[in-house]
Amino acid sequence: MTPKLIQIPKIEDRRGNLSVIEKETVPFEVKRVYYLYDVPAGAERGGHAHKNLKQFLVALSGSFDVFLHDGKQESKITLNKPYEGLLIPTGVWREIKNFSSGAVCLVLASEVFEEGDYIREFDDFLKSKNNCV
Repeated sequence: MTPKLIQIPKIEDRRGNLSVIEKETVPFEVKRVYYLYDVPAGAERGGHAHKNLKQFLVALSGSFDVFLHDGKQESKITLNKPYEGLLIPTGVWREIKNFSSGAVCLVLASEVFEEGDYIREFDDFLKSKNNCV
């Protein structure tokens, strides 16, 4: 599985829009929800990969860039719509940068927090990818 953008259903109304994330929206059972906010200018989040966990990121407010690396190539995806999410599969390095003022990043995760699931050093990540090839 490769990272991909997924449209979140959007119900438009003159009183304001509503988007709903249900079990059909993300291809995994959500076991953990958290969000990043009040990120200082110039700060970065992420900087790791997961062995088993999958994530779905949504910019609820503002914008930010998600830098992804699959062990061979790097890509950048800007999230800035609350009705669009980024599915990040296991085994992909991610860094979140360039948060706008007031940005809120919602993260839906397929697993509860488990430190042993993290690969926190980029060199270790690349080694793990080379061992899998």
